Amino acid sequence: MIRGIYTSGSGMLAESLRTDVIANNLANASTTGYKKDVAVTKDFRSMLIMRINDGQDRVNIGSLGVGSMVDEVFTDQTPAGATPTGNALDLAIEGPGYFAVQTPSGIRYTRNGAFTRSSQGQLVTLEGYPVLGQGGAINLGTPGDTETITVSEDGRVLLDNIETDRVRLVSFADSRGLLKEGTNLYTTTQQEQPAAGIIRQGALEHSNVNVVAEMVNMIAGYRAYETNAKAVQSHDQLLEKAATEVGRI
Repeated sequence: MIRGIYTSGSGMLAESLRTDVIANNLANASTTGYKKDVAVTKDFRSMLIMRINDGQDRVNIGSLGVGSMVDEVFTDQTPAGATPTGNALDLAIEGPGYFAVQTPSGIRYTRNGAFTRSSQGQLVTLEGYPVLGQGGAINLGTPGDTETITVSEDGRVLLDNIETDRVRLVSFADSRGLLKEGTNLYTTTQQEQPAAGIIRQGALEHSNVNVVAEMVNMIAGYRAYETNAKAVQSHDQLLEKAATEVGRI
């Protein structure tokens, strides 16, 4: 019975963490360039069950799980579609790739192309982090000095049809090595590689969260949690009977 409580309790903990991941996905369903997380679970080492003392040789009749846990929280990097905005500073990546931005903690990477121009004329994120080109932070000049800003599919930045820089669009050998750091930024220890994706100016990438699918997963998680909670309650009642009634004269 004690083992049953531990088994059911581990299932409750796993479903609780899965629900937190789903809730975070739903909260970011409208966040530009957000990539959903998936909680991957695994079971503890299962025990083999043998049939014995029934006049036959021992027969393996299956295995018995003894609990589960969240093995990892995996980020699904599947690209999503883009919505035209008409804003020349909005950039969407079509295909693999990430923008490189300079933060106080070092270079970080993002798919969120909702950029703006700072008072110093730099292309920056909404948090104020400079977007990097091949020569450092991309400089767009002041609004009075520049009439048109064009970013080509291969990342070339043209101010009044004069190329001044190229957007630093990068990819990595293993996207699973990218770790979320908050504000839609990623960090990694991997070496940068040229990205095969292209840039769409005047558009923003959607989040790849499917709200309906996430709601279905949340309902399934609640039901699994409730089932485990009832199992814990049943085992607790059995323990109470064993302690108070079994052996009573």
